[in-house]
Amino acid sequence: MLPAGYTWSLTAISAAAGVAMLLAFKHFSDQVRIERVKRQVRAHLYALRLYSDEPAMIFRAQRQLLVWNARYLALMLRPTAVIIVPTVLLLWQLDSVYGVRPLAIGERAVVTARFADSNDLQNLSPVLSGNGMVVETPPVRIPGEHRACWRIRALQPRPTNLTVRTNPTAHVRSVAVVYPPASINLFGWGLHWLWWFFIFSVVTMLLLRGRLGVSL
Repeated sequence: MLPAGYTWSLTAISAAAGVAMLLAFKHFSDQVRIERVKRQVRAHLYALRLYSDEPAMIFRAQRQLLVWNARYLALMLRPTAVIIVPTVLLLWQLDSVYGVRPLAIGERAVVTARFADSNDLQNLSPVLSGNGMVVETPPVRIPGEHRACWRIRALQPRPTNLTVRTNPTAHVRSVAVVYPPASINLFGWGLHWLWWFFIFSVVTMLLLRGRLGVSL
């Protein structure tokens, strides 16, 4: 699990994201129409209870519920379209910070080098070197994907200065360490960061929607 400091920072980011989404819904949705639609939905829900012994009225209320729910979803499309791209970009960035953890000393991981499509891995003899690690295996070549992989053992949490050398000239596009997945420390329990982000941002929206004057 990640240290407790990661939990607190993710909590702050989740709360800020919840506020930002509330403001987006406030400024990019028709709040008046949303309130009207919600009143209609509540009215037809009450009708289901009031006319529970009248099948015709129940059928009519159910049909109207479907209609008004569809209108509600339509009103949500515009603000959702506004926030979806920034949210995806934010989640992508957060995953690089909270989705993986550093290696423990002595823990093993895989290092992958990706070569240019023009390079023939069969003719290359790639050698991996770097600080803070020990290379334990020869390269495993994957010609169809233009990749070579090594297993390493960590001497420090994050190996640095990773370098791939080859016998002929070759273009190395990237060298990456596959770090193990991480979890957020929640009172001693491990929780995936995305769940905590979702839960806390939604809770923030529910708690602050009245103060910010936002109808959801």
